[in-house]
Order: sequence, then structure tokens, then C-alpha cells
Amino acid sequence: MKILSGIQPSGQLHIGNYFGMMQTMISHMETSDLYVFIVDLHAMTSVHDRDRLAAGTLEAAADFLALGLDPERCTFWVQSDVPEVCELTWILSTISPMGLIERCHSYKDKIANGLEPSHGLFSYPVLMAADILLYQADQVPVGQDQKQHLEVARDLAQKFNHFFGETFVVPEPAINKAMATVPGLDGRKMSKSYGNTIPIFLEGKALKKRIMAIETDATPVEAPKDPDKCNLYALLKLFAEPGRLQEVRDLYLNGGAAYGYIKLELFDLLSDYFAGARKKKAEYLADPALLREILKNGAEKARAKAMVTLDLVRQRVGLKY
Repeated sequence: MKILSGIQPSGQLHIGNYFGMMQTMISHMETSDLYVFIVDLHAMTSVHDRDRLAAGTLEAAADFLALGLDPERCTFWVQSDVPEVCELTWILSTISPMGLIERCHSYKDKIANGLEPSHGLFSYPVLMAADILLYQADQVPVGQDQKQHLEVARDLAQKFNHFFGETFVVPEPAINKAMATVPGLDGRKMSKSYGNTIPIFLEGKALKKRIMAIETDATPVEAPKDPDKCNLYALLKLFAEPGRLQEVRDLYLNGGAAYGYIKLELFDLLSDYFAGARKKKAEYLADPALLREILKNGAEKARAKAMVTLDLVRQRVGLKY
């Protein structure tokens, strides 16, 4: 099975990215034909700083590699290094109904959160569809918030196949519930758009400050609390051992859960959890030439697949004569 997913280099990757997408994708190396890419073209809808985008792309690559992604056992590349995706985006845009794109809630949500309206932001789902269909992905792990975009990819694949003959695999979603359950500092879904994240490789005082800022209610320590309604407890669940987690849960239910102490415990657990990967990331960032070589090799593998699909598409629509 061919599994594909990408991640934006629009800011520091956070633990929501890790538990929601990165950990899952890395695990697929064992059983699937895995495609993982850094979606720098998508990031341009919100990042208009050349240095920030370039540095973020290399940092995202270092993050993935440090966390265990093996480029020898998957296809790992940067989106813009395969220009065929732009041509396919245009071709798909010519059969994309305006109503279909206008119904996508992500555009409205991003505008509501301060992003400037642009054609790129509006047509984001068509580029995402091209990303998926170009590599003939069978399955795409997505969070609930991206399910609608995957439905657009499915609709466009089916429409193209109907108009021009069987060409694209119609991808299936793999809904990852964890992507919707990793809360940010304010209790909403952890997202760079909300500014409520805990970066994966943050450490020391900066990490401690971020964790101590996790919002909690004003219930007294001695009073019973509902752990399932507490975003601090939800974050602790990601890192604590089952036995310790049960002890904390009992404190919530019976009284005695002191938020300040739990935050300090979370700080220690998170620091230890990523300690080995943090060291590896520093080593990768110290050798940007190696990172570029890894990404170049991955792009060559990805482009070989992309060219086969695009050649077929061009034949189907009449661009080869």
C-alpha cells in the first residue's frame, strides 16, 4: 500500500505534529510504500519571508530525520523540488467546480484567524489534490480538519477518471483521531495558526515557560476535578507511564491534583522524551549539505514517480499530440 502525507515548514514543528502525523508516518516505514514530503509551496500561503521559509524547510527535514525517518526506506523530499505538481495543479484546476472549493471550511477558518485572502490560500485544496494524485497514493493519514480537503482530492480523481478514462487512484482517508485530541496551551487543537503550541525540540527555560502557561481552571487543589476535561491531563497522557497516569487520574477524581506540580512533571517527561532526538537534530543542522543531499536524492525518487503519472495525464487530456 502506498501511503502519503506532508507537513508545512511554516514554523517550529510541535508535539501535535509529532503525535498526530509524524510518529504515525514513521511507523509506516515497516509495512508500506511510504511517501513523506515537506510542503513548502503550501507554506507560501502564510510565509512571505524567504529566509524563514528556506530555514524552516531544512529544519523540518532535520526534525523528521532526528525522530527516526529513514530516507533509505521511504521517499522523502521537498514539494517544490518536483515541479510536475504545479502542472498537475493547473490541469486539475480546469475541472475543479468553484462551488466545491468555496465550500472548503479551512479557507474561511484561516481568514478568520488573520491570514490575508489570496488565490493560493483559496486554491490550496487543488494543490493538495495534485500532491496526492501525482504519486497515486492509496491512503492519506489526515486529521478531521483535513478530511474535507481529501474529499476534494477524491472528487477530482473521480471526475478526471470519468472525463478522460481511468488515470488516478482514488485515495482513501486514514483519519487519525490523535490529530484532533492533542490540545494546545489554551485547550484548542494545537496549531501554529493559534500560537498555542509546544515545539518538539524546545528545551530549558523556554520549554518550562511554555508548559507553565498551559491554561487550567481555578478549582482548588483539594477539590475533585474531571481529568477528561483538562488539557493539562490530556498532554500528560502522551508522556506518562500508565501506572503514574492512573495515580494522577485518582488525584483529579478524589482531590489533590496540584496543577503546578503536574506541569513540572510534564516538563521533565517531555524533556526526557525528546532528548535523544534533540541531539540528532543538532547534528543534522550542523551539516546542511548532508540535509540537502538527502532531500535531493528523495526528490529524484519522487520525480521519477511523478513523471510517469503526469505523462499519462498529458496523454489523457490532449497535451501530447
